[in-house]
Amino acid sequence: MSGAVLALAIGAVTASGCVWYVPALADLRAGADRPVSRRLAAAACVTAWATAAAAALLLLGGLPAHPLAAFTAAGAATALTLRLRAAHHHRAEQREAATYWPTLSAPPPPTHFPRLRTVFATTLATSLATGAALTAALASIRTG
Repeated sequence: MSGAVLALAIGAVTASGCVWYVPALADLRAGADRPVSRRLAAAACVTAWATAAAAALLLLGGLPAHPLAAFTAAGAATALTLRLRAAHHHRAEQREAATYWPTLSAPPPPTHFPRLRTVFATTLATSLATGAALTAALASIRTG
C-alpha cells in the first residue's frame, strides 16, 4: 500500500472523527466553565486527533517510517498522559462532591454508567481486533 493511500485513509478517519474533537474543542473554549477533568479529557481528545491528522500530512509528505512512528508515539503518549490526569482529577472532583452532597437532602446524582463503559470497551476491542485481522490479511495478500 502506498503512503498516499494510507494518508488518505487516515485523513478520512480523522475527518469522520469530528463527532469527538469538535465537542472537545468546545469544552476547551469554554475554559473555566468546565471542570478541570473535562478540560484535560478534551485536551487529550484533541491531541490524539491532531496527531492523527498531522501523521497523515507527514505521511503524504513522504516522511520515513521511523520518524513518523516516533512522532505518532509521542502524540499518543501525550494524549494518554492527559487522559490519565483527567481521570485523576475526575476522581478528586467526585470525592469533593461526595463530601458536599450529604449536606443537601437529595442523594448524589449518578456520575458513571458501568454498562456504557462495558459497551465502549467491547466496541473498542472488537474494532481493534478487526483492524488487526484486516491488516494481517492485506499484508498476506500483498506478500503472497
